[in-house]
Amino acid sequence: MLSQVPKPLSFFQNPSPPIPIPNPTTPTLRFSTPKPSLSLLRLPLSPRRLTLAMASNPGRPDSAVPLPPKSFELDRFAEVANKVADASGEVIRKFFRQKFDILDKEDSSPVTIADQTAEETMVSILLENFPSHAVYGEENGWRCKEKAADYVWVLDPIDGTKSFITGKPVFGTLIALLQRGKPILGIIDQPILRERWVGMSGRKTTLNGQVVSTRNCANLARAYLYTTSPHLFSAEAEEAFIRVRNKVKVPLYGCDCYAYALLASGYVDLVVESGLKPYDFLSLIPVIEGAGGVITDWKGHQLYWEASPNSHVTSFNVVAAGDKQIHQQALDSLQWQ
Repeated sequence: MLSQVPKPLSFFQNPSPPIPIPNPTTPTLRFSTPKPSLSLLRLPLSPRRLTLAMASNPGRPDSAVPLPPKSFELDRFAEVANKVADASGEVIRKFFRQKFDILDKEDSSPVTIADQTAEETMVSILLENFPSHAVYGEENGWRCKEKAADYVWVLDPIDGTKSFITGKPVFGTLIALLQRGKPILGIIDQPILRERWVGMSGRKTTLNGQVVSTRNCANLARAYLYTTSPHLFSAEAEEAFIRVRNKVKVPLYGCDCYAYALLASGYVDLVVESGLKPYDFLSLIPVIEGAGGVITDWKGHQLYWEASPNSHVTSFNVVAAGDKQIHQQALDSLQWQ
């Protein structure tokens, strides 16, 4: 009991002035000390210090901004991600241009044993190295013991399955690591050509270990444009794409995620697509931004997706450019009229 604690020695003739106690509704810190007279000390805290930094943008809910991973943590994530890409590539190369069954998913998109086997291989490596992380794969969705995780790996074992089954080596394996919905690491791996683009937050993008960058092209009329297929646009989205296509120098088709890799390396200037799923574009964000480019939705909003067991996999319209000016020109043309 407080009354049983010996009184502290005092070297003052007059007793110390009482310590003011703040309003009980004011947030305070309370300290425990050997001195009874100080054990009741409570210091008021400024409300500003209690408020966490918030990030807000259209299409993304307000949430506390997490601290970025330390450099050595990011290196560890990249090390494992490269092992995942290596293992996936080994699986995919065994099936490329071989005979296998092709199944149709509920959305009529094709899937093969290569997609399924590669994803299972990727998931097993990630959960073995990071048991507290979650994995969200295109083929099998959420994998985690918990219902939420700060770090989520989002995988697309073969982005461009139609290219894969027709023997065209411009598909890719996509690996993204999200920290509370924000991509902090992305890989585009082309296992047949053995090309790998790696992007990480705060670092420059590399292709097989060599730094790459987008090229300068500030005029839409001089741009080389890629999209996977003009048949993937519908209704107003098709009209918007046509407005952009009619303004560029050269429109090109095909490549799937490989088009974004070419953009990061400075070979094309613009990629415009509609109806992409999160696993189609999340890994592209660190790659393109680390190369100096810009990637957003068609309204210029930051692309964001927070995965969970109950996540609804919605579709996004995506535009990526190597130059900020051409990106804005494309946005202006894409705005639906």
